[in-house]
Amino acid sequence: MAEASRWHLGGTPKHKLHYRKEVEMRTTLQEVLLYLIFLINLCILTFGMVNPHMYYLNKVMSSLFLDTSVHGEERINFKSIRSITDFWKFMEGPLLEGLYWDSWYNNKSLYDLKNSSRIYYENILLGVPRVRQLKVRNNTCKVHSSFQSLMNECYDKYTSENEDLSDFGLKYDTEWKYSAPIINSPWHWGFTGVYRNGGYIFTLSKSKSETLNKFINLRMNSWITRSTRVIFIDFSLYNANVNLFCVIRLVAEFPATGGILTSWQFYSVKLLRYVSYYDYFIASCEITFCIFLIVFTTQEVLKIKEFKSAYFKSSWNWLELLLLVLLKSTEKYSDFYFLAHWHIYYNNIIAITIFFAWIKIFKFISFNKTMSQLSSTLSRCINDIVGFAIMFFIIFFAYAQLGFLVFGSQVDDFSTFQNSIFTQFRIVLGDFNFAGIQQASRILGPIYFITFIFFVFFVLLNMFLAIINDTYSEVKADYSIGRRPDFELGKMIKKSYHNALEKLKLKKPETDEDKKSRKSRDLAEQARREGFDEKEIQSAEQMKKWKERLEKKYYSTEIQDDYQPVTQQEFRDLFLYAVELEKELHYVSLKLNRVMRKVSALQY
Repeated sequence: MAEASRWHLGGTPKHKLHYRKEVEMRTTLQEVLLYLIFLINLCILTFGMVNPHMYYLNKVMSSLFLDTSVHGEERINFKSIRSITDFWKFMEGPLLEGLYWDSWYNNKSLYDLKNSSRIYYENILLGVPRVRQLKVRNNTCKVHSSFQSLMNECYDKYTSENEDLSDFGLKYDTEWKYSAPIINSPWHWGFTGVYRNGGYIFTLSKSKSETLNKFINLRMNSWITRSTRVIFIDFSLYNANVNLFCVIRLVAEFPATGGILTSWQFYSVKLLRYVSYYDYFIASCEITFCIFLIVFTTQEVLKIKEFKSAYFKSSWNWLELLLLVLLKSTEKYSDFYFLAHWHIYYNNIIAITIFFAWIKIFKFISFNKTMSQLSSTLSRCINDIVGFAIMFFIIFFAYAQLGFLVFGSQVDDFSTFQNSIFTQFRIVLGDFNFAGIQQASRILGPIYFITFIFFVFFVLLNMFLAIINDTYSEVKADYSIGRRPDFELGKMIKKSYHNALEKLKLKKPETDEDKKSRKSRDLAEQARREGFDEKEIQSAEQMKKWKERLEKKYYSTEIQDDYQPVTQQEFRDLFLYAVELEKELHYVSLKLNRVMRKVSALQY
């Protein structure tokens, strides 16, 4: 018996199982600490690239170029441009005044201009602004035979296939001649098309009067025609006070329907990375990040080599792979838009990376009971959620198509099928324009709105919550009968903390009796939290004492050759222990039957 007692299930010695668990706990804690250092470094690196002045610089510039009205006509600014006449008034008014600051507020000359404009006296205009337009060819669409007598020209929407590449107008300057696009330059995604680089381009002058004459000349010679589909105004600024570049693009689209749609982009970026001491500290974090990247890549390669196809069965391994993939002259126009575009793209990648880096923390805190319940709930109900999602999106997309077809021509929120989808998500969140859809259709509008709210909000969303709630109840019932994680991260950290204090002699080491007493108190407190009464707790503690006393005498790890007879008192204790154990098994059986009845009720 003594020899057998030294072995656990499967023929593994108990002391080896305990050693393995200790090694697992120690390895997990080391991995947590290493990952926390990596996460802190990544946060410093990420937030070090963001400057709060970026928002204020964008706000100031957008107010100057978007909200400033034409002198004498308060209704016309860049946002409100609707015709070619309004566009030229903006070019010759607010744009010209915003770009050229050649005098102080009291009309005195600005200090040390060095042939450059100082917007708001602090922001240097880099080089000169550039204006370019893209056009489409005539006869890119077909006029119906019934109207050919009234109109024989047809200009379709912009595509690269429809683009006009021929010279036009006066043909002696660059603004009348087509310039081929630069290879690998970013395209612009507008309201009515996706536009490439190139086109009919001209740059402004350093002189305000020369630029005004240029605008007047272009307007008088009809630089903007029926075939014009978009005009870009690009320029860049630098503020030395905050070491930020502001790259600005104003866009005016001329859709085939007529009119003008305006949009804009203001990118404040830090292109000069290493100037202050803090910047060099960020550089050291970047080097540390590269070291972590090499270490993590090596670890994942070794895991793939060890586990082969089994490696890809874990969702956490996919997340780690995803993290590794994500981690990788003054008289001319200064094209900072290309740099700003890729800088913003890089910032977006870093933002997504740090998002998934924070999500990965769930891998470590899943050892906690509460987080383990959450992950178990989601994994159990995933099949029900997938079935529910199919039913939900069938109804959701049906309503989206209904809204697009009925209200799309009159309500902006339903003007496209994509807008209809996002509008319905906003309706679920309580943000909707009922007056607009009612005005578009006085009969179908209210019917659409009421039925959508009833089926999607009151029925489907409550079904989703019911699926989550029932599954969580099942998981909680399983945990109440003893199904728990092998160890919790919090307990592991607490134990390591106490061990460190003992080694530093800041705390007296615990004796075996102290450990048993503390463990008993923790178990009793946990039992009270889970709803057990004091009588059940005392009975369990008595059973534990009997078990420990019997194990000490009859299941010792030392081999005992001499025969020791069982006394009457020991037999009585063993009998009482067996009786209490039978009661406990009966109690567990009752709880299992209760859970099975609940599961059967849910199935039917």
